[in-house]
Amino acid sequence: MRQGTLDKRRFGHRARLALSPAEVSKADGQAHAARTLWNLLHAWWRMMPKEKRTLANADAAIRQAREDIDFLAVLPAQAAQAVLKTYFRAWKNCWEHRADAPNFKGRFRTVMSVDIPQGRDLNIVRVHRRWGLVNLPKVGRVRFRWTKDLPVGRRAGVENRITGARLVKDALGWHIAFRVQRLEVKPEPHQGPDVGIDVGVTVPIALSDGQTYEHGEWLTAKEKAKLLHLEQRAAQRKQYRKPGERTSHRLHRTYDQIAELRAKAKRRALDWQHRTTTAIARTYGTVVVEALTITNMVKSARGTVEEPGKNVAQKSGLTRSISGEAWGRTVTLLTYKTAQLGGTLVKVPAPGTSRRCSACGLTVPGSRESQAVFVCKNPDCGWSGNADHNAARNVLHLYRTGLALVPAAGRAVVRRAKRVKPAAAR
Repeated sequence: MRQGTLDKRRFGHRARLALSPAEVSKADGQAHAARTLWNLLHAWWRMMPKEKRTLANADAAIRQAREDIDFLAVLPAQAAQAVLKTYFRAWKNCWEHRADAPNFKGRFRTVMSVDIPQGRDLNIVRVHRRWGLVNLPKVGRVRFRWTKDLPVGRRAGVENRITGARLVKDALGWHIAFRVQRLEVKPEPHQGPDVGIDVGVTVPIALSDGQTYEHGEWLTAKEKAKLLHLEQRAAQRKQYRKPGERTSHRLHRTYDQIAELRAKAKRRALDWQHRTTTAIARTYGTVVVEALTITNMVKSARGTVEEPGKNVAQKSGLTRSISGEAWGRTVTLLTYKTAQLGGTLVKVPAPGTSRRCSACGLTVPGSRESQAVFVCKNPDCGWSGNADHNAARNVLHLYRTGLALVPAAGRAVVRRAKRVKPAAAR
């Protein structure tokens, strides 16, 4: 893996494709063929006895299906083999208790995608500063948006290369996700200061040094009004649809317009998260975050018929806000960006960080007077300040006292770690 001070780094890069209507039709046909092939493979798996569920038998069944069904011939052979490998990997993840068992893929509920496992089939060429050309099997030579330097050409070397790609379609059109491998110099340890981070809804990211990162609405007022109008139109058209009746083309078109606006908001949110996490990773050497169980925080409060929940509407609004902030994605971005720049990311226990005073260390009921203000009710303290900054300071304090969450046997345990003082502080 390592050659001196060099490390192999694998990452992905997603770019927008500029396809003509004919090329869009070809890409759609390949995606539908890949989904159909998955469903046929799953039906074959359920039909065959256990002793015959082997990779060789599945490969023979796929080859026979591609000969018998003309519709599957639009899918390249390498992409068909990628479907087979992905299906067997899904069962392996299920057996190792990392995911649920694979199931049939629906036409409208499945992300349309096609895998290109061989990087040499792409033949990428940069046209000019903004656009590049890539070869898509059975689609042709198409343009894509060049927003990042890719290792192409003779100057890239043997170790720096593109190992494959995947075509993905969302509400904004077709994109290509490159799998890139680079040989980079191992980063030196980051000499920046330590910082604690508290994530929230009102203030998305608050740092222990008093800095905050906030954002506005992801959609403009005009776009929000249009989204509301489309949702009302969809609800009205759905009201007149009889049970069991197929969805009309007009309703499908309305759903597509709604998905396009929501995808635009998601793209803007992801761009803000990338910019924010990059700035944090470049500034600080050690980033400390809370180990939040987000899946439990966004569970519905509806309850059951025997024991109905309380404040269901308020809880659903909070759940939407938490899901919209995507705290887990923020931690994921910080994890690999800090490692790439020589820093580290540490998780500490979350309970009590927002209710504990960062000055005296005591938890007194009623100290958090509102969502934004924290006033310590300890008579000997009386510290007051921003509630989010107070929680971020508590998060950093837990790390400095040696508390860290270390994964062990599928669960997180608290471990006290010895911190080595910097050379300047010795």
